[in-house]
Amino acid sequence: MRVFLTGATGVIGRRVLPLLVGLDHSVTAVAHRPQSWGEIERAGAVPVQVDLFARAAIQRAVAGHDAVINLATHLPAGLRMFLPGAWAENDRIRRIASANLVDAAIAGGATRFIQESFAPAYPDRGEAWIDERTPIAPVRYSRSVVDAERSAQRFSSGGRTGVVLRFAAFYGPDSWFTRDLIRYVRHGFVPIPGAADSFISSVSHDDAATAVMGALLARAGIYNVVDDEPMRRGEFVGSLAETLGVPAPKLAPPWMKYLFGSLGEMLARSLRISNRKLREECAWVPKYPTVREGWRAVAATISASSQVRGTAR
Repeated sequence: MRVFLTGATGVIGRRVLPLLVGLDHSVTAVAHRPQSWGEIERAGAVPVQVDLFARAAIQRAVAGHDAVINLATHLPAGLRMFLPGAWAENDRIRRIASANLVDAAIAGGATRFIQESFAPAYPDRGEAWIDERTPIAPVRYSRSVVDAERSAQRFSSGGRTGVVLRFAAFYGPDSWFTRDLIRYVRHGFVPIPGAADSFISSVSHDDAATAVMGALLARAGIYNVVDDEPMRRGEFVGSLAETLGVPAPKLAPPWMKYLFGSLGEMLARSLRISNRKLREECAWVPKYPTVREGWRAVAATISASSQVRGTAR
């Protein structure tokens, strides 16, 4: 299969790329920076530099591919995420670039389109389970997921297959969020709003990548990408503290969400998200069934990386 991949050097894309090549797919991967070309070529793919907002250029680049995987995002890191303007580029990607890619995929004869999306756009459901039938309730920072999903669903007309992957909260050793969370836990206070008994749904970077591979065989539709066991917020950070060998940290009080506007409200939601559809229809099995196993793998990787850097000095 000829696959056109955007977001190839992001935390998920750089895991998806070798999996695609390993299954003998012919991959064209978008590289926005010259230094990314070598990384893509070493993985066995063909790099291409193209502006995702330039319709004509995108149509030329996508022509002749069987599938398009759109993992392109521009998520602000750290405290910048609380600034509304910091999300503007990500909104442009989800609204304009996603539509351009779908148009190009249709014009170029592709039969499959896979679009990343955002599971935290679901509403707070307390103790109730959330599946793909639950209507999303995006806030100001995540409204553009509606546009991206609509583009993928538009692709499904005419016998084509459009797949939307609603990814839960990511974690992994190369994630700024994970490293910040580790630092907060070590310091004994996690400034993320939400009740201790509310649910957090998460998925490791590695498992998110295998879900993308599963989507190459999935039927058209929406799929939640989340591990097997959403955890209560207190247990989520408590299990990380246990892995690090430090006391369980204090959590930010629920009222703290009001300090961060609509994003704070979204972060505080209780999201007990089910992965049943993805498991049953794509035979997807996460490598890390819960974040407990995932934290141990993250800690081991970061520790090994630190030892390598120390040896290099």
